[in-house]
This record gives sequence, C-alpha cells and structure tokens, in this order.
Amino acid sequence: MQYYFVVIGATDNPIYETEIIPSSRSTSINDPNRRDDHKHLNQFIVHAALDVVEEVQWNTQAMYLKSIDRFNEYFVSCFVTAGNVKLMLLHDQKSEDSIKNFFNEIYEQYIKILMNPFYEKNAIITSTQFDSRVKMIARRFL
Repeated sequence: MQYYFVVIGATDNPIYETEIIPSSRSTSINDPNRRDDHKHLNQFIVHAALDVVEEVQWNTQAMYLKSIDRFNEYFVSCFVTAGNVKLMLLHDQKSEDSIKNFFNEIYEQYIKILMNPFYEKNAIITSTQFDSRVKMIARRFL
C-alpha cells in the first residue's frame, strides 16, 4: 500500500507533494527494491486526472469528489477547496470514509498555512511542520 498526495494550486501548479509509505514497509535509499520511476508515474496519473476534476467540480456542490479517476489498479480521489485548490490523493485501495477524513484534516492544515501573512497564494509550501502534520494525519487515517 502506497499513497501519493499532492496539492494543486488554483493555477494548476503543484504546490506540495509527498509519497506516503506505511512504516511497516519503508524502504531506504540504498534498497535495490526501491522504485524511483513510480514518482514520475504518480505525477503523470494525477496530472491526467486534472481534466476529470475540472469536469466533475462544476457538476456538484460537494468539496470532496471521491474517486474521480482510475488508472490500472490506482484510484485518484480529490477534494476541491473554495479557492479552487485541489487536494489529490493517488491510492490503490478504496476506503472512502478514511480518505474523506484525511482530506478534511489536511484542508484544516492548509487553511492554517493560508492564514500565515508571509505565505503567498499558490506558492510552494515549504513548511516542514506542514509536511510532518500531513504524514501524521496519513498515518492516522490511511
């Protein structure tokens, strides 16, 4: 089980991304079984799903769009904020309730980033505190 989480800004630029690997099967950098090409595949799948997100978001009033796209064994779930920022999660197992809770907690953290007077909208999120909280929330819900 592996997750890829990305925050896409209102201008369709990635402002935060991380791979979430459960600690039970964490891999080190020197591990020969580690696959670096997955990162590019994950980016490609999420980028391809942006068109579907834009179609779906105008047909519903919900912020959580559930699993909106599928590529082979991967699912893409999305949460669209009021400012048109997209929280997207690539996963290989369907668990709608836990993913919805994950998105709600991440949205709360994103709002806290927006409230920072030194943060510009659609700028890359470099906060290590945000990164550690995302991973903590992922361990709790995913």
